[in-house]
Amino acid sequence: MAEKKLQIALYWGAGCGGCDVAVLDTNEFVLELAALADIRFWPIAVDTKLAGLRAMADGELDLALYNGAVRNSENEETARLLRRKSRCLVAFGACAHLGGIPGLANLFPREQILRRVYLDNPSLEAGSTAVPQRHCRAGALDLELPELYARVRPLAQVVDVDYTLPGCPPAPAQVKAVIGAFAKGSLPERGSVVGASATSLCDECKREKSQKRVKRFFRPFEILQDPARCLLEQGIVCVGPATRGGCGARCPDSGMPCRGCYGPLPGVSDQGARLIGALASVIDAEDPEEIDRILDGVPDIAGLAYRFGLPAATLPRRFG
Repeated sequence: MAEKKLQIALYWGAGCGGCDVAVLDTNEFVLELAALADIRFWPIAVDTKLAGLRAMADGELDLALYNGAVRNSENEETARLLRRKSRCLVAFGACAHLGGIPGLANLFPREQILRRVYLDNPSLEAGSTAVPQRHCRAGALDLELPELYARVRPLAQVVDVDYTLPGCPPAPAQVKAVIGAFAKGSLPERGSVVGASATSLCDECKREKSQKRVKRFFRPFEILQDPARCLLEQGIVCVGPATRGGCGARCPDSGMPCRGCYGPLPGVSDQGARLIGALASVIDAEDPEEIDRILDGVPDIAGLAYRFGLPAATLPRRFG
């Protein structure tokens, strides 16, 4: 008798879609996945509808991978449905894990965002007054859009999450490993972060490291970097000291600083605060004015320190 195939679902909330691409980037493993599991719900790739998910029995799905943050009422409804319908729910990627880049919207009130996008955007025709409404009439049809919430939330602030697979997006090798581990029943205890290490990205970065003393911070294009030396020691702001490893240090190996997408280290509640502390520790100055001058070289500290984790931060700024 053939072994029963796994029943799985994937969903794309508020995000860029890169996590779905990461699944496809496992290459030939996608064929193994098709043999291993029935994909019951994956709106981006399979002709499935929300009504079909609603009709499933509770616990009918074995595994659900939810990527993207919770930004609107449809995201929340789908999150709650997947929680009920699946035995194991994974926060898949940085947006589901921490809120991700969409979470930077929490720095602004909803009304200001809508105005910027639909009324004051330089790409719009002059005099544009159209702003999306939740309800409208189009001929004989009553149309309804999801409600845009006042703030962005990571998945765990909406429903209980069994596992977290971090990254923007998660490394394909980690995606493959985690799905394979689930199929074999070899995942760690529930609540664990999977597909990542318990140490900082610096520990897996191959760049040479010595004493870090910085007189000036640079953006990557402002300096001709040494390809073998630690980026932070060269004054390029790298989030590696505040970030969990597991991605293989792909960005530093490519000449770009870590962006922090794998989230905080174990035991660290606020990744941004950890980064600010790391930057303060390498500044080679004692005079307050010189320290201020050096820090002025760090552009957009909120967007840098909380690029992926503002909604999950200890003191996130929230409207509404």
